[in-house]
This record gives sequence, structure tokens and C-alpha cells, in this order.
Amino acid sequence: MTNYEELANLLFSQIDKTPEYYEELYPPRQLKEDARVTRFAPSPTGFLHFGNLFTCAVAYTTARQSGGVFYVRVEDTDSKRKVDSAVSSMLKSLSDYGINADEGVVAEDKEIGDYGPYRQSERKEIYQTYAKRLVEQGLAYPCFCSAEELEKIREQQQNEDIKGYYGKYAKCRNLSLEQVKANIDTGMPWTLRLRSPGDMNKKCRFDDIIKGKIEMPENVIDVVLLKTDGIPTYHFAHAIDDHLMRTTHIFRGDEWIASVALHLQLFRVLGFKQPKYAHIAPIMKEENGGKRKLSKRKDPEAAVTYYTEQGYPKDSVNEYIMTIANSNFEDWRRANKDAPIGDFPFNPKKMSVSGTLFDIAKLSDVSKNVISKMKAEEVYSQSYEWAKEYNTPLAELYEKDTDYITAILNIDRENKKTRKDITKWSDIPDYLSYMYDETFVSCYDLTGNADPALAVNVLEKYKDIFDINDDKEHWFDRMKAICPDCGCTPNVKEYKQNPEAFKGHIGDVSTVIRVALTGRTNTPDLFFITALLGEERVSKRLNLALEHYKSV
Repeated sequence: MTNYEELANLLFSQIDKTPEYYEELYPPRQLKEDARVTRFAPSPTGFLHFGNLFTCAVAYTTARQSGGVFYVRVEDTDSKRKVDSAVSSMLKSLSDYGINADEGVVAEDKEIGDYGPYRQSERKEIYQTYAKRLVEQGLAYPCFCSAEELEKIREQQQNEDIKGYYGKYAKCRNLSLEQVKANIDTGMPWTLRLRSPGDMNKKCRFDDIIKGKIEMPENVIDVVLLKTDGIPTYHFAHAIDDHLMRTTHIFRGDEWIASVALHLQLFRVLGFKQPKYAHIAPIMKEENGGKRKLSKRKDPEAAVTYYTEQGYPKDSVNEYIMTIANSNFEDWRRANKDAPIGDFPFNPKKMSVSGTLFDIAKLSDVSKNVISKMKAEEVYSQSYEWAKEYNTPLAELYEKDTDYITAILNIDRENKKTRKDITKWSDIPDYLSYMYDETFVSCYDLTGNADPALAVNVLEKYKDIFDINDDKEHWFDRMKAICPDCGCTPNVKEYKQNPEAFKGHIGDVSTVIRVALTGRTNTPDLFFITALLGEERVSKRLNLALEHYKSV
């Protein structure tokens, strides 16, 4: 029988600490009984995907509402795939949507918290300490198989149900201490493998928070725990990190379900209490009558930066995330119109088992509602911050006259039923373009009963009686007053009763004036638009429109 303690000292002579040292260094957190500790554990390999944001929002909300902790751990052991500034980019994206970690990596070069280091590349000694203990217990062993030998094993297993390094294929599982010493003396590289206690005739069972009860065959593969450079594999590192950082709930994509049998086995052999798993179905997108996963390669909206660049307010995105995370959120929102989103009693057990459908149109509807409830000052503030980074011409317009732009944004905003013209901040340049001479583009297309002949008649009469000092009632009375001379009725109901008797009604008259002043047939309140445009600008546009219709 191999002397496991001697083998452990041979493999890890540099390790002088024990697991008990780290258990004492990172004690259980002093939190209330039901508090949940969750995490975001990205690899620094690229941008934040919408699916990452969705998962983070769920994990963050779970921790927040339970009085727990949400932390960020960076899994950066694969130096070949590391992208510079990827961590800071992901953290900024999270922060843009109100997700700020309680501890862990909070900036590219900053950590906070008592359970660090929070970068796996700085935890090598911790992993090797636990690896040494597994060797001492006979639960791990060095493997000297070359890449060529492993490839031969794969070829031999082509027709087998189970593939991997196990049983008769585990060539190094029973090497003697002398054989190990001889291999090391000759400089042979080695990996450390788990001596799996799994039985292929037994099942691994667990209760997933989202998907319910799941069972699968136990893991029988002697997986690699440490690579030849002493760096751990993801499976080994995550088990140790989640234990020592006292993670209670792990939210992750359901592609990881296949690894649960291994992960639970690792928790058991390491002597750890296992966390609760919640496997989230992928974000789906409709395409050609079917569904597919939201794709980093195909879909611009897959990148979280897309929403920032387009100018979706963070509250809009967060509302949408809760809409697709819990089916009862919309009912709650209707009953709690002005409540902060944090008051929603989020329940991960009510998440979709099969996959959530991403719908940009639904996001837009949600965002319109969110923006419509904002005060003009808030719309100004948020859209100005967006414009400074993504639309310099708009920012320059804002800077010309803050009071003017705020007044524009306030049109119809304080009504009982607010308009919903703005979906995102990138809509604003078009939304207010007619309020500035430098961005106004005339368009004289008419709708309803309005035609060029009626337009000429209306404009000739209106330009002479228009008074910028009118209040809303007198302003509207002047439009009604010119109706009879234009062959129209000031009463829409009267027109509907006898349309042949009139060329149009007050709505057609106002359409002519609206088109002349804004180039549009649908705008917010025309009276307030007129008042803000001012007498000189209004008179000029009325005359230009009149010249156009006369030339038609």
C-alpha cells in the first residue's frame, strides 16, 4: 500500500499550511440564519453578456433581499485567454445597472473584503494545500500520462458509454511510491487527479432551486484537479473558493448541470457543506419561426454595452430583467406602480425552467413606461450624461439652454396620462429635432381631410391672428374661429354627422398648423410647442409652409 503521507510530502514539499489554517482564516460568515451569499465569478475573457447580467441580477437580488452578501471573484487561471481591462469593463457594465458588489474584486486593481484574495491566480497555495490533504487521504494521485497516451485512451473508448480517465483506463491510479519517485526524478511532468469514489451503478441526486429534483449517474472519472503547472482546473478551484468564501447559493447557466455530479463529489471528498444550485435556462431569441440562444456573434443586443450605447435607462433594463425572471412581476408592478423595484419579492423558484425569450420590443415597451414616469429634470440629467459620451451634437444643444430643453422634455409629462414617445435616450435627437432651427427638417405631408388647398386657406388666416401671448384656451379659440372661413367645423361630432357639408374639422385645421411648425402629424401638446418655439420662429415656419402649399 502506498504511503500517502509520504507521497503528499513528495508532491507538495513547499506546502507548509493545512486546510485547518484556512478554515480558521476564513470562518463562517456572521449573518442571519436565512442570509444568502451569492457571487459573480467571471473569466476576464471578454465583454459582459446579457445572460451574465441576467444571472448577476438574480444572484444580486437574492443576496440583497435576504440580508446576505454578493461578491465578485475573478477566475483568471487561464492566462492565454485573458483580455486586458476585461474585468473593469464587466464591473462598469454591472455598475451601470445598479449591481455593485459588497466585496471581492471591485475594480481592475482593487479588492475589498475578508475572504480574499478574490482572484484565483493569487490563490495557488490554497488550492495546493487542499490538494495535498486529498493525497494524504488517498483521494488524489499524480498522473504522468502524456497527451499521446490520453489520445490513445480516447480512441479505445470510441464505442463505450462512458468516456474518460477511469477504471482500467486510469493507468497511473495505482502507481507505487517508488514508481512515482522514479518518474519525478526523471523530470516527467504530472497532473494531480481525483481518485473518484463514484460508482457507475449509483445515482447522484440533488434538488435544483429552479429545475427541481434532478438525478444522474455518479461521477466515476478521475478528473484532473491540478494541471502540470500546479494551477487548478475550474472544477477543483470553484469548490474550494465557494466553500472558503462561504457561498450558499450558486446561480449559473444550465449548461453546468452535467458537471453537478462531479462538483457534489468534490464537495464531499473535501469535507465541505455543499451549496444550493440554481441552474438558469439560457436567454432565447426567436428566429425563422424557431428559437435559438442569444448569440454573442450574431446579436448586438447580446452585449450589455449595447443597452448603454443605445441609451436604455438602467431602471428600464432592470424592470425588463425582472419581467422575464419572474412571471408575476408585471402583476406586482401594476399593483405597485411607484414602488422601487427592490420591493418586489423575487423568488428564484418561479424562474423559467425551459428558457426565457428575449424580446427587444417588450424591453422597449417597458422602457417607455419607465421614462414616462420620470420628471423632466431626471430625463434631462440622464439623457445629458448619455449624450456627453455618445452624442456630442445633442450634448451641445443641451448646453445652449438648460431651461429650454427641460421645458421641452416636460411637455405632456405632468398630465394624468403621460405620452410615451421616448424609448431610450438615443430617441431624443429625433424627438426634439423640430424644436431647434439647426435640426429642424421640414416635411409638409398631410393626413386626414387636410390637403394643400385647405392648408393654404388655414395658414393665410391663422398667421394673421396668431398671438404668442395667448393662454391655451384663447390659443385654441383662435383655431376654432378660422374654421368656418376655411369650410371646416370646429365640432368634430358635427363633421361626423354630416361630413359632406364640410371640408374638414378642427382636427384637420390643427394638423395643418402642427405640420407647418414641426414637420409631423403626431407630436406632444401643440400649444406648449408653439409657446416654446416663440413668435419669430412660429411666424417664419408658418410662412414657409404657406409658400410650399401655394407652389403645389
